[in-house]
Amino acid sequence: MYNLYTLPNGLRVVTEYIDHVDSISIGLHVENGSRNEDLHNNGISHFIEHMMFKGTKNRNAKQIAEDIENVGGQINAYTSKESTCYYFKALSTHAGLCLDVLSDMMFNSNFTEEDIQKEQGVVVEEINMGEDTPEDVLSDIHAKAAFEDDSLAYPILGTPETVRSFNREIITNYVESHYTPKNSVLSICGKFEYKELIKLVENYFGGWKSEREIITDYSTPELKNNFLSSDKDIEQLHINLGLKGVPIGDDNGYNLIVLNNILGGGASSLLFQKVREEMGVCYSVYSYPLSYKNTGMLNIYVGLNPAYAEQTLLAINEELELFISKGITKEQLNINKEKIKAGYVLGLESTSSRMFSNGKSVLFLNKINKPEDIISKIDRINFDTVHTMLEQCFKPGIINGAFVGKEINLDTLSTLAQKDIVAYTNSEGNI
Repeated sequence: MYNLYTLPNGLRVVTEYIDHVDSISIGLHVENGSRNEDLHNNGISHFIEHMMFKGTKNRNAKQIAEDIENVGGQINAYTSKESTCYYFKALSTHAGLCLDVLSDMMFNSNFTEEDIQKEQGVVVEEINMGEDTPEDVLSDIHAKAAFEDDSLAYPILGTPETVRSFNREIITNYVESHYTPKNSVLSICGKFEYKELIKLVENYFGGWKSEREIITDYSTPELKNNFLSSDKDIEQLHINLGLKGVPIGDDNGYNLIVLNNILGGGASSLLFQKVREEMGVCYSVYSYPLSYKNTGMLNIYVGLNPAYAEQTLLAINEELELFISKGITKEQLNINKEKIKAGYVLGLESTSSRMFSNGKSVLFLNKINKPEDIISKIDRINFDTVHTMLEQCFKPGIINGAFVGKEINLDTLSTLAQKDIVAYTNSEGNI
């Protein structure tokens, strides 16, 4: 059973009752991430996420963790480009405790200069760790290639320079203006008595107010035709290739998921069969969609010996050209619709996954996407809608990308990556 309730202060509360469990998952989703930042405060959303665990007027950092972990619960958080989420999981009997700790973190955090200085060192080391992780570097420079000056290009962690610049005034001002009830969703899933739960929510979050709310006017960035590289003394060359995608909430998203599944969504996909099974030149090759507000992209990733890079880029383009020219069969369509439905249903077998799904749906779309609604949308995918999406997202070809490795010849690799653009460009130069 689902309920969507809005407190007088504007906080949306989405609940899903599940009778056969004895646990509860709670997540506060805030519509604030690195996309909401500027060049001077880049990384502040992620830094604030860290600082929320450093101590409040009522609990020190250890007590925040102990109060939840001592009853067998879990507490954590994450920051993405467009949201921050603080989440808990515990036995249903401890729902009140979770809401108490969560509200304490949100409204009573100390943000002392001493804690800020300590955490700056922690986050800078997290950034350094990312610099030693090729896939993280690849993701960051591909975002720069695809979105250039738009804030979607900013790294979630920020830079050592921006992180070192944060102080208590900057942090408290940002929290006051970006952590507001109207841009947040409290998502709760598990076993509970609804009226009692809402009383708890109103008790802990009903007094949340903000007089400095900032409303973000999200841009609609066009994907850039751009390729970047980063030199790292590592054995493999890591490659990301970007094609057109769809924004979050776009009804065509399910059509794109079908096509992605066929292209690079698993061991039976076209790319896996060609590049790994037939050519034997890599261990990991796959594709995945990325959807944001007002824009989206579909990425192809492969990691391999640099000696195989050129032939692999040619092979990927050949598979894309065949994919576009031949399309898909009705059998492929039906098989992959079933795969997607199964993957979606299996992914909702825990209270945590349902809490995240409901919270994101209300945060970004202002509605509950119930499983039966999702299944119905997948069932409505047809041959025509999929091939329209094939034309829209795949026919323009690879339009941006990134490479991480040593001794990269960016001109050669980017030219090979864009081979299919030449193939699908008419005499006037239009795609």
